[in-house]
Amino acid sequence: MFFSTTLFGSYELDIFVKIFLAVVAGAVIGLEREKHGRPAGLRTHLLVSAGSCLMMIVSEAFFLKYGDLPGTGVVRIDPGRAAAQIITGIGFLGAGVIIKEGFVVRGLTTAACLWMVAGIGMAFGMGLISGGIIGTLVALFSLIALKKLEPIIKKDRYLHIYVTAKAEPDIYPQLEDIFADNGLRLSNIEADWNLHDGRVSYRLVLTQHKVRIGREISRLISQIEGVQKISYK
Repeated sequence: MFFSTTLFGSYELDIFVKIFLAVVAGAVIGLEREKHGRPAGLRTHLLVSAGSCLMMIVSEAFFLKYGDLPGTGVVRIDPGRAAAQIITGIGFLGAGVIIKEGFVVRGLTTAACLWMVAGIGMAFGMGLISGGIIGTLVALFSLIALKKLEPIIKKDRYLHIYVTAKAEPDIYPQLEDIFADNGLRLSNIEADWNLHDGRVSYRLVLTQHKVRIGREISRLISQIEGVQKISYK
């Protein structure tokens, strides 16, 4: 299951094989992210995987170099500390690729990929080759195979509509009628009344639609008297 301390009597060859496997795993997963134009792509995933692997090798080297020292001395070796710091550090990197745009959060899958490739690199660094390979296959299955199931899975869609209109008469009752006629549920509403200009702005979140209906709903809202501006996403 694990590599021995040396591979064919060479510790350098052992290090090379571990880092090489980590590089391949990170590159394969990163290539999938790169193809989809994500902020963390091929190079980022490769470096995270290789870096995690190298840190685990360094942690192992500390133990091999100082492991024979008595526990009563000043130096106390705990190889697990390096692994713990890798997990903590990758969290900051993952947070950097998560973007929040209004009600929409993007980059969670890419952040999870970075966390996964760090674990894969750590597995190779510890010599747990089978664990690293299985982890790579699981990541690829998640990114490629499960993505093809997304159109089949029934899920809620959220339509964000922004409407600006004259404050009087209030258009909200008419908006409710349009949503009810189309079988939509209003899950969130925010209103901004501008008393100086006599305008009101509504920020609405609609659910229970199975297809994209932003254009159709916007057309219906535009027919309400007093509406000045409509945008949706």
